[in-house]
Amino acid sequence: MFLMLAEVLELATLSERLPGSRLAEWISFHTSHVPWRGFSLHDLIQPGFTFLVGVALPFSLSKRLTRGDSWLGMAWHALWRSCILIFLGIALRSLGRDSTNFFFVDTLTQIGFGYFFAFLLCNRSSALITVVGGFILLSYWQLFALWPLPDVAFSWQAVGVPYDWPHLMDGFAAHWNKNMNPAWYFDTWFMNLFPREEPFEYNAGGYCTLNCIPTLVTMLLGIIAGKVLASASKERSSFPAVLVSAGVGMIAVACLLDYFGYCPIVKRIWTPSWTLLSAGICFLALAALHCLCDRFGKSRWAFPLMVIGANSIVAYIMSWTVEGPIKAFFLRHVGSWPFAVLGTAWEPVLLGSAVLGTMWLVLYWLYRNRLLVRI
Repeated sequence: MFLMLAEVLELATLSERLPGSRLAEWISFHTSHVPWRGFSLHDLIQPGFTFLVGVALPFSLSKRLTRGDSWLGMAWHALWRSCILIFLGIALRSLGRDSTNFFFVDTLTQIGFGYFFAFLLCNRSSALITVVGGFILLSYWQLFALWPLPDVAFSWQAVGVPYDWPHLMDGFAAHWNKNMNPAWYFDTWFMNLFPREEPFEYNAGGYCTLNCIPTLVTMLLGIIAGKVLASASKERSSFPAVLVSAGVGMIAVACLLDYFGYCPIVKRIWTPSWTLLSAGICFLALAALHCLCDRFGKSRWAFPLMVIGANSIVAYIMSWTVEGPIKAFFLRHVGSWPFAVLGTAWEPVLLGSAVLGTMWLVLYWLYRNRLLVRI
């Protein structure tokens, strides 16, 4: 969540403002999404958020069962939460538009599509969840693998892909090319079922509504990780080795699938290899943070992040709604000169830091007063 809020620092364009700087190039790469194949740190924001939703589910359901909630009541709550998440995602993507923007690839909307199904599986065994997740990924992979490739006369420009785009893949990996796959084809039908300013032909970024299917698997893997954490806490074990071994295994499988071209790592269409890779990284990060913060008690450094995480939905909405007004406030009442003291290259970073600090103070006030927004 912090990485998403930090977009206001405009580090993604730092290399343009500091040409020739390798450090600036590295920072810009990891604060922006890759064009297609591969990944950066920034690409891990959505799977990280989705994964943590799954991690929290076993703890949430356990708490509700302890206080005597019925299964039917919890099911209705999960369904309601799914609907709210879908609505919020669409509402945020409609800001500044004259009509509703029926856009289904927002992080909240994608989580909302899968949340109820994740709830239904949460109290099942980790083995069953693994089998279901594996079946979903294998079926989704097969859907793409069997999809016919375009002929040589196909016009890539017609689907928003420049003729000289360097990220088009060949061979078997071509089944996962941008805007020429079954998920794109589905959207050319599905998206046009809703009122639109103009007919939908393609998503400029290549994102697809059906990403929600493998995204559900990311949540399911989060549920498994949550169960492991709960078990480790009960048994007082100091190191959840299963998280590390599972994380390393998933990363290895994903890299092999990508290397041999059987399933390229593409975040924008949430390929099965991307599902495994991102979840594997989340497993390792969760294991490290669990040991550092929970077992060794070294959590003071994470307090600023805890403040954001405690109101993650509020933070997400703030990133869409108040960044601009806060930035305009500073420029109107303070001026731009304090933010240009290090030169024009760093002006967006300093101005963004002021905006980020202001949003964090709002979240801190909510945290300190125990005003935690839940859906």
